[in-house]
Amino acid sequence: MPTDDAAADGGADADAGADDPSDQAVVETAAEAADRVVFSRLDRSAVDDLDVTVTFEDGILEVDVYLNAPDASGDPDRVADDAALAARGAVDDLFE
Repeated sequence: MPTDDAAADGGADADAGADDPSDQAVVETAAEAADRVVFSRLDRSAVDDLDVTVTFEDGILEVDVYLNAPDASGDPDRVADDAALAARGAVDDLFE
């Protein structure tokens, strides 16, 4: 994964605008947003497993949220979908 210095040394972010966030910042922002949505809607004790996978390569963002919360009140599938959407929205905000 490129570091924040990738643009300076000719890495993957070299053609990105000077004000564009690094790939690492994009991934971290998306993952944090997904986590916030899950744990704002479900108690941590109700979540048996949470896996948020984020990739950002060549300007393409992919977010996958796996949530196993069999004892949760509500719909864990809906929460996972909403978490993925929130991750994408947070990244969109980074680029504005």
